[in-house]
Amino acid sequence: MRALELLPWVWPYAQLTLSNPRERELQPLVVRALADTGSTYVCVPEHVAIQLRLETLYEREVTIADGSRRLCPYVGPLEVRFDGRACFTGALVLGEEVLLGAIAMEDMDLVISPSDRSVTVNPKSPNIPSGTVK
Repeated sequence: MRALELLPWVWPYAQLTLSNPRERELQPLVVRALADTGSTYVCVPEHVAIQLRLETLYEREVTIADGSRRLCPYVGPLEVRFDGRACFTGALVLGEEVLLGAIAMEDMDLVISPSDRSVTVNPKSPNIPSGTVK
């Protein structure tokens, strides 16, 4: 391998369970989600929003990775679960895969492990999610 060649980045993914807390009779969805600390929001494809009957609350203008701006439906409420932890949030309807953004990761006290590029609970608080409130 030449010195200037870079190893390909392996994006961190997490298995999440998504549900609509207002529609408990609906089966939750187990999805593979890209964890992106550079994104603020949870994003779901349109078919996920439809399956969970997520209500469109309003639209948000967002800047996407290529720098362009667009309006996206903001839907909710959405319950996100990962490894015994959960949070309630809204989601942008955008893209072809579920994206786990920084707000939900912070809310559940999750981190990305750099060594294996995986999502895991914060090892500093393995039993109960913690956060700063001040």
